[in-house]
Amino acid sequence: MKNITRTKKIALAGVLCAVGVVGSLFSFPVFGSKCAPVQHMVNIICAVLLGPFYGVAVAFTTSLIRNLLGLGSLLAFPGSMLGALLCGIVFHITRNTWLTYIAEVLGTAVLGGLCAYPVAILLMGVESADVAFYAYIIPFLISTAAGAVLSAVVVESLKKSKVLKVDSV
Repeated sequence: MKNITRTKKIALAGVLCAVGVVGSLFSFPVFGSKCAPVQHMVNIICAVLLGPFYGVAVAFTTSLIRNLLGLGSLLAFPGSMLGALLCGIVFHITRNTWLTYIAEVLGTAVLGGLCAYPVAILLMGVESADVAFYAYIIPFLISTAAGAVLSAVVVESLKKSKVLKVDSV
């Protein structure tokens, strides 16, 4: 995908945004957070096909549209964007899809979960006494682990069928 044009990248990013928004219809609540595993699948696919910066842009745009449609919460922003950034950087450096899946899980669950705490308190009006500092790590972990499994099925199938060729560094 090195020779892909900017127009094709933007078109693919748009398609991935649409998949993330439609996929958020298949979400489930866990401890006050809406878990949308398809968003994490999109993050990983975007990291592999387009890179970290497109990944963050797709995560932000998808989160914004989901919030405008009432399909997500403000917690979607830190979780999805940090996960997309970390897995995009890891894939860009290593070209290893398995490390990319792990990076998405760690970026979303740990970093995104910790960053969701101030978002919940400052923007959502959650009382700090009502939620622990680490309270969003578990729901984000559940959501991103499911998304990583989904993306592993898709990406590894594409690699096996030779539709996707990932060069090792």
